[in-house]
Amino acid sequence: MAVANGSGDFSSKMELDAFRHLFPMQFHDSHHAKSIRPDAREIREARYTTVVLGSVASADGSALVKIGSTTMLAAIKMEIMTPTAESPDEGSIAVEFHMPPICSPVVRPGRPADTAPVISKQLLETITSSGMIDLKELCLFSGKAAWMAYLDIYCLDADGALFDAALLSAVAAFSHLRIPIVSLNDDGRVVLAPKNKDKNDSEELKGPANKEEKRKLKLKNVPFSLTCVLHKSYIIADPTAEEESLMETVVTVVLDSSYQLLSLYKPGGPAVANTSAIQGCVTLAWQRINELKKILHEAISDMEVD
Repeated sequence: MAVANGSGDFSSKMELDAFRHLFPMQFHDSHHAKSIRPDAREIREARYTTVVLGSVASADGSALVKIGSTTMLAAIKMEIMTPTAESPDEGSIAVEFHMPPICSPVVRPGRPADTAPVISKQLLETITSSGMIDLKELCLFSGKAAWMAYLDIYCLDADGALFDAALLSAVAAFSHLRIPIVSLNDDGRVVLAPKNKDKNDSEELKGPANKEEKRKLKLKNVPFSLTCVLHKSYIIADPTAEEESLMETVVTVVLDSSYQLLSLYKPGGPAVANTSAIQGCVTLAWQRINELKKILHEAISDMEVD
């Protein structure tokens, strides 16, 4: 009897998988009618999210973020540059989003994903326009030296809501960032402070090099985002890659930590005529921010305890 039941369960699963493959939209709609989704989430429920800081030891700041299966690894390297004549008292930020073939069957070896440069640009615009980082904090010596923060984000698993996970990993990496200590040498050049200097040697260094700890950035107006799919009368929060591929209308809401609306992204698809649907997305984003702020705060607290 046990073998028969096992065989029956296996046959039922095969039939369900076949139905999902042959009629994916009907498969999802059958779940939506019961106010659930194939992964057992409610229609407007986001996936379980984790943030781990300091995932890359060689980076100046790093973080590993998972939203469901979607996984992002962000790392920041700081380099000294000459500031521009237009902004002599400011540093700069560069963002590069990478999608290696391991992240998705859609990404082929030797062919860069079309989505990657779009997300790179979107991330840079969001970080700079939000005012999260005061670029003047990255200035070392006016007109002579400033920091360039190179942020690289690697998508390890692309299972939907890529921008949400990438932005959260960027924010987490900047939260973890510790800016290296520098000093002026006898020739007036900016150099990194020597590591493992003993107390007697450290007395010879001047300025910032005398500080025992690396400097943290003061982040404000931190941006967070939530991607939703609009399908029929439903607002489906934090979609998987399968849901995004089936349902054309995708909207990403970006808010800052003060709940101010920063932007709405809607790549392609039909125009959204229903303003109440957009308002619904914004409301869900407000709720999601509270979750993400708590998750990030806990990750920072865990790092400080360690």
